[in-house]
This record gives sequence, C-alpha cells and structure tokens, in this order.
Amino acid sequence: MRTRFPRLVGGLAVLLLPLACVDPEDILLRGTVDVLVVDGTITNGAEPQLIKLNRSTADRLTGLLGTTPIRGATLQVIEDSSLVIASHETTAGSYQLPADFRGRVGHTYQLRFVLPGGEQYQSNAQTMPPAPPIERVYARFNPSSLNSTLLQGFSAAHDVYVDLQDPQGETNFYRWDWKLWETQGVCRTCVQGRYSINNVLTQYAANGFRYFTTGDSLFENCFYPPADDPSASQYFAYDYPCRTHCWALFYSHDLHVFADTYSNGRLITGRQVAQIPYYQHSPCLVEIRQSALTPSAYQYFRQLADQTQKTGGVADIPPAALGGNVHNLADSREGIVGFFTAAAVATSPYWLDRKDATGIPLGATDPAGGSGVLGAELFYALSKRQPLLEPSPPTGPAFQILGKAQPQPTAICESTERQTPVKPIGWRD
Repeated sequence: MRTRFPRLVGGLAVLLLPLACVDPEDILLRGTVDVLVVDGTITNGAEPQLIKLNRSTADRLTGLLGTTPIRGATLQVIEDSSLVIASHETTAGSYQLPADFRGRVGHTYQLRFVLPGGEQYQSNAQTMPPAPPIERVYARFNPSSLNSTLLQGFSAAHDVYVDLQDPQGETNFYRWDWKLWETQGVCRTCVQGRYSINNVLTQYAANGFRYFTTGDSLFENCFYPPADDPSASQYFAYDYPCRTHCWALFYSHDLHVFADTYSNGRLITGRQVAQIPYYQHSPCLVEIRQSALTPSAYQYFRQLADQTQKTGGVADIPPAALGGNVHNLADSREGIVGFFTAAAVATSPYWLDRKDATGIPLGATDPAGGSGVLGAELFYALSKRQPLLEPSPPTGPAFQILGKAQPQPTAICESTERQTPVKPIGWRD
C-alpha cells in the first residue's frame, strides 16, 4: 500500500507543479542534519504492501533538506512473532512484500531491517484492528475550500464527506486518505528533444554531415541530440498527446484522523475527509480510504496533524523531528522519524461529476485562453502553460529525424506512481 506521510503528487510525470503544500515530514525535520525516515503500513487490501526507507539530510551550508532513498537494506515483516515475511526492493528505497501477502485482522506485525552498513532496526509490534465499512460518500462544491497558498491563490474544490456506523462497545481510531483519477491528454514532454517510437540512429554522410534516422527497435522515449547539435543553441520543449486512455493520479496530503471517544456506537455523519481541487471541467473518480488505526498509530498521527495543520504557518511549527516507533537496536538515542503500523482498510469509490461547480476550473484560468489541445486544462493546471505539440511541416521541429512516419507523434501512457493506463474500477465512460 502507498502509505507514506501525506504528500500531494501531481499527475504528469514530467510536469509536476509544486503545489506549495507543506509536507508534515519535511516540516518536522527542519534543523535535523541526518535522520532515518521509515514509512509503511501493512493492510488487508489486495494492493502492494510497501515500506519505504529514506535518509533526510540537510545541506551544511544552506540548511535545505534533501531526501535520499536507502538502497540495499534487508527488510522483513514478522507476523505473530514467528512468521518471517521477506521483502524485495522494487525501486530505490521502496521494499515490497510478496504480491500475494495480505495483512490479517487480529494478527500482529513488526518491522525489522538491516541497513547496508550493518545497523539493525526494529519497530514496536502492531496488531491490526478491524475497519468498519463506509456507509455513504458525498461531495459539495466549495469555491473557497482550499487554502490560498496551495494553488497560487486558487481555492475552488469539492469537499468530500463520509457517513459511517461506529461499532458499539469498542474504542476505534480512524484515518482517511484519498486517491484521485483525472483524465489526462498529454503523456510526455521532451525538453531539447523529440519523442520517437523507434530507436534513433546517428548517421554520417560522405561529407561528414551528421543526421538522424529511425531504426527498427522499439524506443518509446525522448531522443536528445548531442550537445554540439545546432538545435542545442535554442530552448524548445514539445508535448506529446497520449496514444491511449490515460489517467493522472493524485494523492491526499492532509491528515484526517478521528477517535470515537464521544461518538462510540453512534452513526457518524458529515465527516469531511477530502478536498478535491477543481482542476478541470471533466469528471473524475475519487477513492476514499478509511483505515482503522492502532492506538499508538493514532496518537502519532494525531500529534503530527496538530503540529502541521493547526498552527497557521510554517513559522509556528517547532523545528523538531517527531519520533516514531522504530528504534536502532544498538543505539536507543538515534532519532528516527516515521511510523510502522498495521491497519485494516475500507474503500469506497465516488464518481465526482462536477456538475454543481460554479466559476472556472484552475486549468481554464490562462489569461491568453485555451489551446484547444485535448487535455489542455489539466496540463495547464499542473504546468501553468498550454501544451505545445511538435510542429508539423512546413514549420518543422527543431531538428529532423528521418524516417519518422507519423505526422503528429503520440506517447505511451507509462504506468507510474503518477499516471496509469489502467481504467480504474468505478470509472464512467
């Protein structure tokens, strides 16, 4: 499962626009020169079970933070103090448990890992509590929903709410997250290059003139000419439409946690769990995730929320790292940020048709007007510019690739953390 500290991520892989939101993890690491960050939740869902290890370091001169994934660790999850579940590193710093592994309600999980240097770490044990179902999801358009600092002053969004029946006779702790699918029309941007379906060969004429031709091998990537090519003397960037259906992926960044202290056994109604920005006119799909937290996980995320979302500004937040439940077995004084836990989840897809929206979406705020390119609204919302397609003859692109047959090349929709070609369950055509 993607369980990292809340972070809003944009859709286009090469066109991320900083949304000016403050990541709680980044805030709480201020002033910390070198700290290990652990991020992982075991769930009972049919989804990848991921644990991420990073090291956050501050530049000694500027104090600015940078995050480096920790590669080559040996990471295991222990179920009920006996069953050892090994992981494998999928991408840098990201460790995935076997594809068929699912957490089980009522069972206990503990994280253990060894870094390449031999340092050994272990988390406290976490017992997975059950998650009650979501009874109802609904949304209301709110023209002033978002903080004005998030999207350069744009504030319109849909506030999303849930109703649920809290179980009687037990204490429950909840956390809500969301995942958003938006239709995407542009799949790739090549800066100082051109997209090519086939590989590109460098050829030389008898007089030494260099030129480029397409080969027979599949390439599906940006081709960049050598630095001494005449085209390098000027800046250019071309945007390429998606060849197939493609969806941009966004994730929640706010911490929504709740304890049923004063509502035990009651119907909980109108709990706001999401704010979905009004990116474009097109409908979108939102998946609401309701997680059942352990008491210690709730206390951690509650404290994290209090320090990052109720202070009114970054300047009011204490420059101290918030320690979690992972410890260095040889050095108990090492401060480690993050929390490993186990949480059952209940999910509910919600089709947001945006028919009740008023005004114009963020993607339609270009003072110069729209370009008419399919998907231009979302593209502008993320990049603050209109898409520029590769020019066709007689104008032509900045450099030629002989043998390119398609008049207007398109790009594949790569499956990444930020976009997907897979139609989500609940999507309406």
